[in-house]
Amino acid sequence: MDQLINEPKPFGLVCINEKKKGKKKSYRNSGVLYLDTCSSEMLFSFLDYIYGGCQINFSVGIDFTGSNGDPNQPNSLHFMTGHSPNEYAQALYAVGSVCQQYDSDKLFPAFGFGAKIPPRSEVSHCFPLTFNWENPYVAGIDGLMSAYEYCLRQVSFWGPTNAAPIINQTAQLARRDPSGKNYFVLLLLTDGCLTDMEMTKKAIIEASGLPMSLIIVGVGGADFGDMNVLDGDDKALAAGGKTAERDIVQFVPFRDFKAASPDALASAVLAEVPGQLVEFMRKQKIKPTKRTQ
Repeated sequence: MDQLINEPKPFGLVCINEKKKGKKKSYRNSGVLYLDTCSSEMLFSFLDYIYGGCQINFSVGIDFTGSNGDPNQPNSLHFMTGHSPNEYAQALYAVGSVCQQYDSDKLFPAFGFGAKIPPRSEVSHCFPLTFNWENPYVAGIDGLMSAYEYCLRQVSFWGPTNAAPIINQTAQLARRDPSGKNYFVLLLLTDGCLTDMEMTKKAIIEASGLPMSLIIVGVGGADFGDMNVLDGDDKALAAGGKTAERDIVQFVPFRDFKAASPDALASAVLAEVPGQLVEFMRKQKIKPTKRTQ
């Protein structure tokens, strides 16, 4: 490698096929590969950045729209019993338990959308589960679960299902710190198709250049076809004449993991985050700081 980098350019590499060389006395080579430029680049891993002090800032957005059903009725996706947590609670606990391990203060901003909230019973598409904008944070996974259960008793399920405001809320936090010291992961739980799909696409595209990932967990049995459009694994997300700088979305339908362990759900949901973080750092030419003890 040192020879390739340090030799004057263009530099020729003679290609030898040993089998042909052994069979033909007249054989000289199979050609010459000329290099005009050559350089080396250190590739860093997700753990390099974590050990270097990068903090994962976990936040949550929960769908409280009317299509989920009355939370007091057993057929509701938000229905809770003491011994049987609903799908929202299961997803929150599985993913939150993992994410909090990478967050030093374990304080999560937690939001809801699509409900009428106290005290004026006005519809909100982005409200803190604490109902306190000055302090939307909950303490760890236990605080998150308590805030969710408390919120269920305080709001009136409504609509429509608008996700863009909560995505923009997390993007605002990510925009304040592009240094690579903090990376933001938003877990969005919803029961169906989004009403503001075009606005959501635009919000994701704007966020694709920020230190941020979006995880969408589909709860219930609805058709989540549109969600696969947001997950740009096969084709970069585009809207309004703009294209996402990178894929920041991972969509997982909860129904695929109903019979699986919480660890299996968390693994699937968080599978793409390490690569997305590394890709952001590489695009921004951010190297991990010296490993902290």
